[in-house]
Amino acid sequence: MGFSTSWWGRRRRTGVLIAVTALMAALLTGLGAADGASLTQSTPTKSANQQWQLVRAKGVLAQVHTAGRVKDGGDTVQYSWPGVYFEGRFSGTGVGIVLNDSAADYDVQIDGATVDTLVTPGNTTHWVKGLSNGTHTVRLVKRNDTPGDTSTFGGFVAAPGGAVLSKPAARDRQIEFIGDSLTVGYGNLSTSRTCTSEQVKRNTNSDVSYGALTARRMNADYQINGYSGRGMVRNYNGGSPDVTYRTFYDRALLNVSGDVWQNPGTWRPKVVVVNLGTNDFSTAVNPGEPWTPDSLAAAYRGAYGDFIQKLRTRYGADTTVVAIGSGQYAGHVKEVVKARNDAGDSRVRYWSLDDSGLDFSGCDWHYSAHDDRLIADRLTSFIGGLPTGW
Repeated sequence: MGFSTSWWGRRRRTGVLIAVTALMAALLTGLGAADGASLTQSTPTKSANQQWQLVRAKGVLAQVHTAGRVKDGGDTVQYSWPGVYFEGRFSGTGVGIVLNDSAADYDVQIDGATVDTLVTPGNTTHWVKGLSNGTHTVRLVKRNDTPGDTSTFGGFVAAPGGAVLSKPAARDRQIEFIGDSLTVGYGNLSTSRTCTSEQVKRNTNSDVSYGALTARRMNADYQINGYSGRGMVRNYNGGSPDVTYRTFYDRALLNVSGDVWQNPGTWRPKVVVVNLGTNDFSTAVNPGEPWTPDSLAAAYRGAYGDFIQKLRTRYGADTTVVAIGSGQYAGHVKEVVKARNDAGDSRVRYWSLDDSGLDFSGCDWHYSAHDDRLIADRLTSFIGGLPTGW
């Protein structure tokens, strides 16, 4: 008779302890204890070696690979950031995807090909059926940013006759992307620059953003920690002045004030790419805002330097921080990087985002999917030349 040790752990209740002891005796007999061997049942003492608990080997994170910022609830995981993905393996002719999400859109990929796009699926198990009977991979990826809502994933289930298999291994490389709507992939699938809010949602796909493309080209796991409209110290057009991107960076659930993502210890990126500044400077300071052009620039540089130090403290001296400069904020980013380098931190690197060849034909003049591919080409080359230790 076989058994899994993952079903065993500590248990404090005496009645269960006695039952467990009896069951162990039966198991030992089945596993080859000699006939007539002496098995002794001890009197319960509540000592450490007698404290057991039946623990079922289950949970979403036991069957899927993810690098995203998720909160583990056992049978479900919750998350908010765009681009969060879950990868699994199964045998059989079909797979079910358990979701509770009325805000976000998803792509479902089987064996590397997108087979379904789920638009605000709600509370459902979405089935992919009719596959060849064999072993398959499945990948679920959140396409857009929904910071005002919490998404819930309940894992994969196999069609009758099949089975969910052990999860894919994590990749050796990890890259974290930090930014605003340009990092999210805002409206990058649109065929028009003029979009309604609904069109923005449907035409945003973080899975083909420059960050996701760069990571996949480098065979790296990744996080897309992007928040549309937020800046380092000032949001788009001065909106929501009581918060900035930095207010939310530490969170797993963006709409939960004070939430803090608990790194399971497996997220240790060797490269962190920061692209923040467009929202700080792309609109003129409005009457009533507490800024002058000079004070805004100074505050931006100070906050940027502090943010890099936060990343350095979090990830250590061997992580390379790539600070992207473009347009009006390029010079300020250069100053911040130079100050870090002058202070002895050579692993902060400046990268000028070359916009030649970009068409900005996404919603509201954002990057198009074409632009994301072009930027990914250039960023992949740049990161490939860094001393990452990969």
